Amino acid sequence: MERVARAFWLNSPGQGEIRDVRLEEPDKGDVVVRSLCSGVSRGTESLVFRGGVPESQYAAMRAPFQEGEFPGPVKYGYLSVGVVEEGPSHLVGRTVFCLHPHQSRYVVPASAVTPVPDTVPAGRAVLAGTVETAVNALWDAAPLVGDRIAVVGAGMIGGSVAALLAGFPGVRVQLVDANPERAALAEALGVDFALPEEALGDCDLAVHASATEAGLTRSLELLAPEGTVLELSWYGDRRISVPLGEAFHSGRLVLRGSQVGRVAEARRSRRSYADRLALSLELLADPAFDALITGECAFDELPSVMPRIAAGELPGLCHRVVYDAS
Repeated sequence: MERVARAFWLNSPGQGEIRDVRLEEPDKGDVVVRSLCSGVSRGTESLVFRGGVPESQYAAMRAPFQEGEFPGPVKYGYLSVGVVEEGPSHLVGRTVFCLHPHQSRYVVPASAVTPVPDTVPAGRAVLAGTVETAVNALWDAAPLVGDRIAVVGAGMIGGSVAALLAGFPGVRVQLVDANPERAALAEALGVDFALPEEALGDCDLAVHASATEAGLTRSLELLAPEGTVLELSWYGDRRISVPLGEAFHSGRLVLRGSQVGRVAEARRSRRSYADRLALSLELLADPAFDALITGECAFDELPSVMPRIAAGELPGLCHRVVYDAS
């Protein structure tokens, strides 16, 4: 019997559609997953939707089960939660997370899915990839007890970093954003909030996730001597200016990049990608993360919703896509 599913494809920059796709017959060791929901990674997927992936980064930015090529046609995405319908007995009926594009059903190796703990609702589990980025960032940053930390940019990534830092003993954490409405997010995550001009300085660490030149500049300004900015933003094909004059040299400041594509060096010899993702799903047992999900639509609406997300007409944090139960 032919297996048919429906998938969201970017035909060309700014133009998406839902296509019928034929699934391959599963091999031994594969699973068939029926999607429950998926998440739109607002920053990266908006950039992909606009055609803003630099040609030099085409290979580096490939998603695990991407089809097609940048700038399009391409099937992209990596925050999928579903139920295993067929596969190894220990997985059948389990809710799982997979780094798969937006698609109603799919066939992948069993090793590509991670069971979602019973303590984590499926609708929250779409944040696993985002929290995984935050976990990797904190492995890179290695904050210490009593550190003074600014998280600049209260989006999905910045919010996830702040949520994890909220549990560090003795740490002063401030979530910094130009949008005063993000104060409610900070409160829900259990951390302080400040507008950029009001943020506390003398920081040991600033985690930057606003993807703006102004945010990176302010992050450097907030550091104490010999402090570090951990850069999580990806600017795609945009060029930005960084103020490396002023106090950068005299203060012996550090600007360091962090990206989830590789396990942080501090843990690379002892933690696998699977370990990192499993940890991230365990951390999502905290209901505070629900504050990061601010929008929802049906899968059939995604072609009309993605242009609005990419253009900034539909602001918010994580946008959740819900699939028909049939």
